[in-house]
Amino acid sequence: MTRVAILDAERCKPKHCNRLCHRFCPIVRSRIEAIRFEKDKPVIVESLCTGCGICVKKCPFSAVSIVNLPDEWDKDCSHRFAQNTFKLFRLPTPSPGLVLGLLGQNGIGKTTTLKILSGDFKLNLGNYEKPPEWNEIVQHFRGSTLQDYFQRMGEGKLRISHKPQYVDKIPKVVSGNVGELLEKVNERGKLEQIAEELELGQLWKRPLEVLSGGELQRVAVAATLCREVDVYLFDEPSSYLDVKQRLKVAKAIRSLKNEQKTIIIAEHDLAIIDYLSDQICVFYGDPGIYGVVSNVHGVRTGINIYLQGYIPDENVRFRKEAIVFHEKPPAMNASSGETLLYWEQMEKTFEGFKLLAHNGEIKRGEIIGILGANGIGKTTFVKILAGIEKTDDEREFGELKVSYKPQYISAEYEDTVQMLLMSIAKDKFSSGWYRTEILQPLKIDLLLNRNVMELSGGELQKVAIAACLSREADLFLLDEPSAYLDVEERLNMARTIRRVIESHNVTAFVVEHDVVTQDFIADKLMVFMGEPGKTGIAHPPTSLRKGMNMFLKDMEVTFRRDLATKRPRVNKENSKLDKFQKQVGEYYYVRSMRKGSGKAQ
Repeated sequence: MTRVAILDAERCKPKHCNRLCHRFCPIVRSRIEAIRFEKDKPVIVESLCTGCGICVKKCPFSAVSIVNLPDEWDKDCSHRFAQNTFKLFRLPTPSPGLVLGLLGQNGIGKTTTLKILSGDFKLNLGNYEKPPEWNEIVQHFRGSTLQDYFQRMGEGKLRISHKPQYVDKIPKVVSGNVGELLEKVNERGKLEQIAEELELGQLWKRPLEVLSGGELQRVAVAATLCREVDVYLFDEPSSYLDVKQRLKVAKAIRSLKNEQKTIIIAEHDLAIIDYLSDQICVFYGDPGIYGVVSNVHGVRTGINIYLQGYIPDENVRFRKEAIVFHEKPPAMNASSGETLLYWEQMEKTFEGFKLLAHNGEIKRGEIIGILGANGIGKTTFVKILAGIEKTDDEREFGELKVSYKPQYISAEYEDTVQMLLMSIAKDKFSSGWYRTEILQPLKIDLLLNRNVMELSGGELQKVAIAACLSREADLFLLDEPSAYLDVEERLNMARTIRRVIESHNVTAFVVEHDVVTQDFIADKLMVFMGEPGKTGIAHPPTSLRKGMNMFLKDMEVTFRRDLATKRPRVNKENSKLDKFQKQVGEYYYVRSMRKGSGKAQ
């Protein structure tokens, strides 16, 4: 067995633990230095470690992880940053003219893989002390398409365009107006076409620093597409985009296939990666410890493998339970709960934009999903309920206690996650319910000793969700809680919100673009329609079926169900099933079609 020992340097605090890992290690006590200290930090020597796990159990900060892996994987190690750090095995093998999708949990190596393939850093094949030369790397991948890929990269002949994961950080390193910046990278001469496809005309003269997350995402995708290169890499291109924008971005990316370009995307929205990709590589392993890249599979097979947690061709099970989807909308409880909030028709006017919200009501124990295009007033409506914005008639909502998680979150708290949550949850923090219902499902218990300002986007999102749910409130408002979360984290987030709402008999509004996540979490839907950036109309809360049909009809998009996993899949525009569902008026909750027939079952 190959042993992998991981030490989380951010969690490890030797001055506060009395070096328990070193003191209790049986090998160290037999005077063999399986653990030694360098500059007050422990170093675990993997070749001397027996894998007993005592150091893992004794570490009070959960900074140590030990896993045993098959010996044959060792020769497939692609990269390791340093001793006792994350280990990546294998790399995906892209093919020109095909879109390769990367699917897996956060912290499993997808972004690391894209940075290797983009040339951001040179892979070392696991030899971090004496990194190999390019000729050794090329020799390692002989016989595969990666041999030519890295040979051209080593010779400086491979041109690459890479869209990063966190687009909200772009204005910190790049400044200027959208139009000027895109014209500088217009190497393919297709800027006008791309700008029209991605609806960038309204943004042309705006500076980057005033753009929203969705606008920054579209600009970043456009800048990547405008370059004349051999390889295009996209890291989570759908974040902050609504359904229609996601499909437009997907179509724009797929158009590169016609020029026989190499295209690789990492994406968490299952419907979009399904629609966009021709092939899938599944990433599995243990987040933050090691990641393994599967063989290339067809898109439907690859996504179903990920959901089922089992890779047949490798005989590997990487998840205990499969991710299961509903085929029909969940049974609705008769809304017998007391009315928590009723609002009469209200308006909010900005310069150039007006929101009209029709009268509606919500009851205790309900979760209301909010769906609509970007720039249609969803966040404005939530801010009115939170008391951050005022209606035109400056209406008040009584003594309602509100807890609000904003769309864009920033790390401004200069202490640990534990101190932040303790200051919000107070006495609840030490209860068993809080740990089992909030900390563990969101995996916040692994972040408690981390400084808030050092968290990644996904980690910060989970902490923001936990902080929102920790407050004493009658109404919880969560704006895009799935941003930067992977498929499993989105499901856990939905379940956590559901348990908190039901156990406290309170209510929540959840603004979310991922319709699959909305299907998991919502009891009712509130659909926003209108003209983005000009007018917004908020319809009253309605049933899931009616709300989904209203929203997707406005988006001109239909979903079908996979026969094996029941997961929602986007229909190709004007396909047989797309036309059928539009004809019968069922845009989402349609039964699967019998194979070989044109009739629904």
